[in-house]
Amino acid sequence: MSSNASAPARLSNQTLLIDADDTLWENNIYFERAIASFISDLDHQTHTPAQVREHLNHCERATIAVHGYGIQSFRRSLVDCFEQLTETAITPERQARILAFTEAIASNEIELLTGVAETLETLRQRHRLILVTKGNLEEQTGKLQRSGLQALFNAVEVPAEKSAEAYRSVIQRHRCDPSTTWMIGNSPRSDINPALAAGLHAVFIPHACTWILEHESVDSPSGVTRLLELNSFPELLDYF
Repeated sequence: MSSNASAPARLSNQTLLIDADDTLWENNIYFERAIASFISDLDHQTHTPAQVREHLNHCERATIAVHGYGIQSFRRSLVDCFEQLTETAITPERQARILAFTEAIASNEIELLTGVAETLETLRQRHRLILVTKGNLEEQTGKLQRSGLQALFNAVEVPAEKSAEAYRSVIQRHRCDPSTTWMIGNSPRSDINPALAAGLHAVFIPHACTWILEHESVDSPSGVTRLLELNSFPELLDYF
């Protein structure tokens, strides 16, 4: 089902699992700005900016596997990338500059995507809303508090990673019926594909700046699962 098809009658009494970063508010654009500043500051003499970025992606994968997500993990990846590409220990001055790049991310105000607050206000009157956002628990709950959206959710889940098993745990914990439960988000890798694998329905709302490590082909639904692709968050009101 896609957004250019005629909208069916709205579903009622559903459970909506909703992602946060780049679904409810801007997130990756701030990391992209920090990465651009890091690459410019590094000014590598033999590696192109694209090559530096590819190596940083490699560092991030390795760091996440050990330390998880969040600002501290990202900062560690920047340091690792610098030391591996320059083959020298990082100086206190360079460390301070990298710290400044990541501090800029943490200091940003929460910027809600268009229509998010109003859409959630309406959805909560019709459905059960559960925020499901992976990452660092303290950082993610802090962003939710600053967003002003916390009271709109019946529950909040912050798994370390979003896998089919993680979704099964969420629906078991909250006694969700998979036939009336939907995962809504912008990431094929974390929001859509593992939710479908867990037997849930999914709503894919692409974001123009989705993190490259979240890129993946969107799986086709199988069996009784359904997949809806929309252009914006407010379009949820046409279906829910």
